[in-house]
Amino acid sequence: MSEYQYYEFQAVDRPLTKDELERVRALSSRARISATHFVNEYDYGDFRGDERKLMEQVYDAHLYFANWGSRRLMLRLPTTLLPARSAEPYCVENALTCWTRKGHLLLDFSYETGDGGEWDFETSFTLASFTTLRTELAAGDLRPLYLAWLSGLTRWELEEDVDEDAYASALEPPVPTGLAHLTGPQKSLADFLHVDPHLLTAAAHASGAAPSQAIDRDELAAWIRALPQHEKDALLLDAALGTAPQPGPALLARHRAASRGTAVSSTAARRRSAAELLDAAHGVRTEHTRRQKQAGAQARRAEQRARESPHVADRSI
Repeated sequence: MSEYQYYEFQAVDRPLTKDELERVRALSSRARISATHFVNEYDYGDFRGDERKLMEQVYDAHLYFANWGSRRLMLRLPTTLLPARSAEPYCVENALTCWTRKGHLLLDFSYETGDGGEWDFETSFTLASFTTLRTELAAGDLRPLYLAWLSGLTRWELEEDVDEDAYASALEPPVPTGLAHLTGPQKSLADFLHVDPHLLTAAAHASGAAPSQAIDRDELAAWIRALPQHEKDALLLDAALGTAPQPGPALLARHRAASRGTAVSSTAARRRSAAELLDAAHGVRTEHTRRQKQAGAQARRAEQRARESPHVADRSI
C-alpha cells in the first residue's frame, strides 16, 4: 500500500532572507520553494527537516497530512497579538499544544487517527484554507482554539477505560462567541480536526453572537493617530524595505482587539463539564436522528400517495 505525505510551509509576515532560503533548499531537492512558500509531496521517504524548528525560525504557517490519517496545522504569530496565557486554557493532549519562542506564540493543531482506520486516498488540503486563522486569532477570535479543544474531547470520548469521574471533573475553557456561525477557515479547521458536529452544536448553546467585523474608518484613523510615532515610522520602514510586507492585517487585528477585547461569550453563567457537553451532544444527535427518520417517513408517504393518485382519478371517472 503506497504512502502519501504532504508538507507545506508559508512565510506570511516577511519573506525568507537569502541565507534562510539556502538552508531550506538544502532540505529537499524536489520541493517547490520560494521566498514565502515551500511545498513537497512524498510517496516514499520522509521530509528531512524539523517542522517545529522551521516554524520557530522562519515560517508562520505549516500544513501536514498523510493518507493514513495523520494531520497537523501549525501557526505562528507575535505574542503581542496573542499572548500564551490566552491560548493555554484551550490546550489539550493530542489536539492542541502551544509554546513561545523569540517573541512568537506557536500553535500546534493535530489529529491522529486510531489504529486500524482506513487509509484515505481522496482527501486533500491546502494551507491557503487556514492561513486567515492567524488574523482571526490576532483579532481576539478564539474560536479556532475552542474547536481544537472540542476535537480533543471528541477523541477522548472514544477512548476505552476512561473513569466517568474524569469527564465530570474536566471543565471546558472559556466559550468564544459565534460558535453557531463559524467563518470559512474555521469550518475547514473543524473538518480538518474531525470535530463532532453534534458536539459543536451542543457547545454553541452557550455561545453568544459573534461581534461585527465591520471597521469604522474614523475610529480606526483615531486609533492609528494615537500610536507612538516611533512605531509608525518602524512600520513604514519595514514596509518600504519589504521586511514586513503586510502590516495591514496585523494593524486591523490590533485595532479590533483593542476595541472589543477577547471575543469570549458572557452568556455562559458557568463552565460546563466534559460530561455535560457529551450528554448534550448525545441529545442533539438523538434529535437529529429522529428528525431524519421523520423526514424519511414523510417522503415515503408522499411517494406512496403519488403512486396511488392516478388510480384514485381512474375510479372517479
